[in-house]
Amino acid sequence: MDIPHTTVVRDDTGLYNGKLGIWLFIASEAMLFGGLFSAYVFLRNGVPDWPNAADLLNVPLASVNTFVLIASSVTVAAGWTALKTGSLRAFRVNFGLTALLGIVFIAIKSFEYSEKFSHGHYPSTSNFYGIYFVLTGVHIAHLLGGILVVLYHAGPGARLWRTDPARFVNRIEVTGLYWHFVDLIWIVLFSLVYLT
Repeated sequence: MDIPHTTVVRDDTGLYNGKLGIWLFIASEAMLFGGLFSAYVFLRNGVPDWPNAADLLNVPLASVNTFVLIASSVTVAAGWTALKTGSLRAFRVNFGLTALLGIVFIAIKSFEYSEKFSHGHYPSTSNFYGIYFVLTGVHIAHLLGGILVVLYHAGPGARLWRTDPARFVNRIEVTGLYWHFVDLIWIVLFSLVYLT
């Protein structure tokens, strides 16, 4: 039995099921991060001696990480475009680069974390470090999930390309929407926590 609306848009929404589902999921995740960002703003405004982030965080390293994620958004979009033009090989190369850039981001963030831990800075150290580690940690968890999905689609999941290419392209589009959302969250986090 075929599931309806996996490649054809629904009359009631104008979206196929996967795209509707990812937009609903992204809306729920936006509420999660909205709550976390609000907590940061309330803490920052409520604590009179809130530290200057530039004194505590590695802004140049976080800037590099921002460019890494922006580049990964380019490669995820290029992967989807490659499928639209019929090139599974180019898709796999671009999705492999996307996963690699995600791993580079996590490696850089791990270095930043180890730097904090080596100086005795933990989530329990202060309100600032508490919210910093929560925000960046939740973001990393989302990025890890994205990396796993990207690797799956570039590997065993690509079998669907041979049997149902339109459905596979839609899955990749949905994956790209999630990836772009995670990248956008980092840009907001970087601007809010590192630059203010």
